[in-house]
Amino acid sequence: MRLRYLTLIAVAFFSAFPLYYSVVVASRHNSALAEVPPPLWPGGNFLANVARVFDTVPFALALANSVLVAGSISVAVMFFSTLAGFAFAKLRFRGRNALLLITVATMMVPTQLGIIPLYMLMVKLEWTGTTYALIVPALVNAFGVFFMTQYLSRALPTELLEAGRVDGCTTWGLFWHVVIPAARPAAAVLGMLTFMSAWNDYFWPLVVLTPDNPTVQVALSTLASGYVNDYVLGLTGTALGTLPLVVVFALFGRQIIGGIMQGAVKG
Repeated sequence: MRLRYLTLIAVAFFSAFPLYYSVVVASRHNSALAEVPPPLWPGGNFLANVARVFDTVPFALALANSVLVAGSISVAVMFFSTLAGFAFAKLRFRGRNALLLITVATMMVPTQLGIIPLYMLMVKLEWTGTTYALIVPALVNAFGVFFMTQYLSRALPTELLEAGRVDGCTTWGLFWHVVIPAARPAAAVLGMLTFMSAWNDYFWPLVVLTPDNPTVQVALSTLASGYVNDYVLGLTGTALGTLPLVVVFALFGRQIIGGIMQGAVKG
């Protein structure tokens, strides 16, 4: 038992230390990076470095864009993936298995292969430089559909749906009153994974957005693109960009872990 706790403490320490050291460096001058031994305690320049970040790039706009994009994508993926997962798992219709197979097969196609046609489509829609180009193509994804299909096929009893139909519930009513409550644990996990993925996405926002309307990752790349790297400025931006993820997990982590355990017990 002691070895187990010591292992967990060691894993937690090595996982949290990079974030802590980013805060340490972000609160000092660049000269602190050359000190031997390196500083391990925060300094007094954090607020000044934060002000430099906001003066160098439109970081407030980047944070707002990332919150809007990641939040919208997460809600949409949870809803549409649950809806599609319910159809594939519990409804009987012609071509169901073929459609599911095609959906899963798209996961094997590298994202980079679709960048050029997707960008051409965004140009025709006049969405380049806007958050629409980030949100709309990501409203649903194959992983979410497959994930919810697998979960609902096991966690949602067919008898429960049949009982709802006997009571006169429509298919849409079954989805709202039976499927969504049953899918809540898996949807919470999917929402967290989707939020983190959308927040950390870099390549597609870099292609379709402009430096005047960036997301957090694009703004961080701008901070690190100078002729001489300002590591303190970059790590300050990184710490600010990581903070929303920490806050989201701190607020909803207990519910997500509880949902996972609840789903495991029900399964």
